[in-house]
Amino acid sequence: MAKDQSFDVVSQVDLQEVDNAVQQTAKEITQRYDLKGTGSAVSFDRAAGTVTLSAPSDFVLGQVKDILDGKLVRRSIDLKAVEWGKVEDASGGSARRTGTIVNGIDAEIARRINKEVRDQKFKVKVQIEGDKLRVFSPSRDELQAVIAFIKERDYGIPLQFVNYR
Repeated sequence: MAKDQSFDVVSQVDLQEVDNAVQQTAKEITQRYDLKGTGSAVSFDRAAGTVTLSAPSDFVLGQVKDILDGKLVRRSIDLKAVEWGKVEDASGGSARRTGTIVNGIDAEIARRINKEVRDQKFKVKVQIEGDKLRVFSPSRDELQAVIAFIKERDYGIPLQFVNYR
């Protein structure tokens, strides 16, 4: 029997790149003429994996979010990696919005991917291992077909394929 080939399906975000994007956004807020002195701010809590935006109004908050989105895209971070909460009212009539960085595949999404791959009748085995999926098959062609199938689907989170061996 041939040795099984495998790869892992993961959802990982480089937190250092997120930190760099937040710092660039903060610098641009202090330098842009339309945002200078508005009291807008952006912060990143690496331990909690959250990005917090604050601004004096919803409109300015939207501008700050657009700047951050541009910086994240430039640093090769998929915008689906940030789940934004609702706009909250903060003190002094200002607005605040918190986004959570998605790291790892949620159990519900992992089960959904597993079920959809099984329903396609690929000759592969899929194991859910914590916050990642491992796909096994004796055929590399089957593994590549599974990768292509998963890439064309939208699961709401960015997915990467690693440890292809």
